[in-house]
Amino acid sequence: MYSVKEAFYTLQGEGARAGRASVFCRFTGCNLWSGRERDRATSHCRFCDTDFIGTDGQHGGRFADAQALANHLMSLWPHAQEAAAPYVVFTGGEPLLQLDTPLIEAMHAQGFEIAVETNGTLPSPDGIDWLCVSPKGDATLRITQGDELKLVFPQSDAMPEQFTHLAFKHFYLQPMDLSPRGGQGTTMKDTVSYCLAHPQWRLSLQTHKIAGID
Repeated sequence: MYSVKEAFYTLQGEGARAGRASVFCRFTGCNLWSGRERDRATSHCRFCDTDFIGTDGQHGGRFADAQALANHLMSLWPHAQEAAAPYVVFTGGEPLLQLDTPLIEAMHAQGFEIAVETNGTLPSPDGIDWLCVSPKGDATLRITQGDELKLVFPQSDAMPEQFTHLAFKHFYLQPMDLSPRGGQGTTMKDTVSYCLAHPQWRLSLQTHKIAGID
């Protein structure tokens, strides 16, 4: 059984693959925050801006097995495979609470390239094509290599210098979104300054918010 908050067709908004047409599958649940405001202050992740509770979002629901979910996600890809390989981004919440080998195999059988955006605290199954890790607070990383490390900046307990030795192909800093408490404030300037001083890191913007893309 897989529980999905929402699934939708859009453009990837962040990181190395920003601008790529994608089917997003947001799983319910996270191991670093319950999703409830009363628990935010005592959680490992205190700045999440995502609703991942329940299955009531767009094209959300519960799916009995991997094939049912793979078929559902394929129905959201609006193109013939000749136009471009279908691309799915599994996110959350924390997708590795649910993403498993049967689902990876079912998605590959549909022709999908599979990307995952994870907090990196759980082991990843084999077969993921693009692995993006976004460290949160003082949570211990169990994934220390992959395609992309994308760090929300600044976090007092997860600073960039803690991760520069890890075996990722790309390193991104993303300014923390302080909405609705007044936008990004100084976080954009601080992030730009850090990237200029430490060119191992690149700037990641939430282009879907800038462009008004859902």
